Amino acid sequence: MTTGHDAVVLVAAGMDPTTPLAAVGAHARRVEALGFDALHVAETTNDSFVASALALEHTERLTVRTALAVAFVRSPMQVALTAWSLARLAPARFDLGLGTQIRPNVEDRFGVAWADPVERMRDYVAAVRACFEAFAAGGPVHHEGPHYRLTRLQPEFNPGPLDGPAPTVWLGGVNRRSCRLAGEVADGFVTHPSNSDPRYLAERCLPDLAEGRAVGGRPPGAPAVVAGGMVATGPHPEAVAAARRERRRMLGFLFSTPAYRPTLELHGWDDLDGRLRDLARSGRWDEMAATVDDDVLDAVVVSAPYDELAGALLERYGGLVDGVLLQVPADPAHDARLAAVVDALHDP
Repeated sequence: MTTGHDAVVLVAAGMDPTTPLAAVGAHARRVEALGFDALHVAETTNDSFVASALALEHTERLTVRTALAVAFVRSPMQVALTAWSLARLAPARFDLGLGTQIRPNVEDRFGVAWADPVERMRDYVAAVRACFEAFAAGGPVHHEGPHYRLTRLQPEFNPGPLDGPAPTVWLGGVNRRSCRLAGEVADGFVTHPSNSDPRYLAERCLPDLAEGRAVGGRPPGAPAVVAGGMVATGPHPEAVAAARRERRRMLGFLFSTPAYRPTLELHGWDDLDGRLRDLARSGRWDEMAATVDDDVLDAVVVSAPYDELAGALLERYGGLVDGVLLQVPADPAHDARLAAVVDALHDP
């Protein structure tokens, strides 16, 4: 298939966050067989590290990435040790993706105190990497930052060096400060579904990453960027239309959250912002989808049947980012067509 667009180097698959742990291994094997480069493991109703361990155990070449594990509800040492264990299980195949979550979830769902998320994440990543360095050297750990202090690691508790490299650290984010931080310190960056449209990437996200890269003295191309945008696809137009209805519902929910307002501001959708916030305050969740019109949906969601999907994705993202994220449908009946999409993204 020839499209005339740059290839997408990294093609990642998602996983339904409600997937039972007993089914994770089979899903990961299917993703690997379809030709995907990576599996993104979200964290909603399952622990992302437990699910990642199962995915790694049942695959041979697939990269498995937490996307994104909630950082602040876990200690940096705990996360570093878990990531190190997964990297030992599957050398060079586990990526540690970390997210901040929003304040109400951190405080009210997890019962953890809140602090400035960007500076806390900066310190968190430094603390995790200090642990990695201590593990690799088989020696003591020393990190003293504004939020985390790690000064004790007895030999009894040091897992020792890996046969392969330490896990890479990926971050996510929406606003300018979080994108700049990722550009400064992260190995990779996963965009949120609310800020993955080409205009937002080109005008906001990528320039902010570049600013951070300059501050951190990073090489060109760092960090790798995977667009976690929404896709509405299927074998025929009716399936695409059904997928668009579900994406419309999800966007109504997402854009009612203040943290995801930057996309609305960039596109001039301030009226949508106000309507959705009013509906959220009054608990009228079922009415949100109707406020998301086709112009909004078309700007944010890639809509195409399988046979046209690679071209549509490459037109939006080819040459702009390093990778894209696709959801694998529950029904494997059309796996051959989805595998052809993955092949075409790799080699247009």
